[in-house]
Amino acid sequence: MKLVLLDSYAMQEGDLDWSPLRALVDSFAAWPRTPYEEAAARIGDADFVVVNKTWIDDAVLDACPNVKWIGLTATGTDSLDLDACRRHNVPVANVPGYSTHSVAQHVFSLLLSICQCPDRYYRAVKGGCWQTDIRPEYGVTPQRELFGKTLGIVGYGEIGRAVARIAQGFGMKVLAHTRTVRDAYLGDGVDFLSLNELLAASDVVTLHCPASPQTRGMICDDTLAEMKPGAILINTARGALVDDAAVARALHSGRLGFFGADVVGAEPIRPDNPLLGCDNALITPHIAWATRESLDRLAAIVTDNFRSYLAGQPQNLVT
Repeated sequence: MKLVLLDSYAMQEGDLDWSPLRALVDSFAAWPRTPYEEAAARIGDADFVVVNKTWIDDAVLDACPNVKWIGLTATGTDSLDLDACRRHNVPVANVPGYSTHSVAQHVFSLLLSICQCPDRYYRAVKGGCWQTDIRPEYGVTPQRELFGKTLGIVGYGEIGRAVARIAQGFGMKVLAHTRTVRDAYLGDGVDFLSLNELLAASDVVTLHCPASPQTRGMICDDTLAEMKPGAILINTARGALVDDAAVARALHSGRLGFFGADVVGAEPIRPDNPLLGCDNALITPHIAWATRESLDRLAAIVTDNFRSYLAGQPQNLVT
């Protein structure tokens, strides 16, 4: 049995431990990253492929007829052609839930930084300032308390639910908008509203839905106009959910109070992205998922997916 790992690391080389996966096969080959043009040659006669960013489509699978299973080192499935995998009867397994707690934590890392500016205050302290003697160049904004505020969650999957639990710990009222209100959600202490109702009622709106034809560009001029004046918007889901230019306009006009994001419409962020010109935006480089614990969980679930497939009980299949 031969397995090929086309993208061996997450953030930097060596940050994922693949030794348990290696132990399950006779032959194992790994590359840090693989461009599409080299994918077929590197897969060759391999039986199994583990991949993150390398695009796999009909042409690759036609050239590699031995492939029997593909493991994704991600939850999202937009890094390969699922229809092509179905046409070639190749099952694909993803890794759901590995970053739930890390992403939920990052939501509040952004939100607390927006509400209390600890990094800006620290720079001010190093610059010789203290308490009321904070010079304007440090960009400190008025502090805000989360207790008693209303948090609106758009998309109520596992991450959305984790965010709700943290928010309730801060004493926030939680609203949610989701396509399907499941019975399991009803005991969460959350009120479920339409999107328009949620936007109008929330002091903070946080996005946790996938990018789909129905959700792409959902945060635009029209929906931003429905939000409370001065509200905070957080996006740690997918950049495609948000029209960056519309958000920049709302920030400049004061309609939107602050925007915190771990994702943007085009990544890596482009120098001409209008959000970079907004003092009331806080952007991190799509790293909410990348805690040490999350990465360990990721590698373990990929290995368990493969082990389950070998045992004839495949799990986490998306094809």
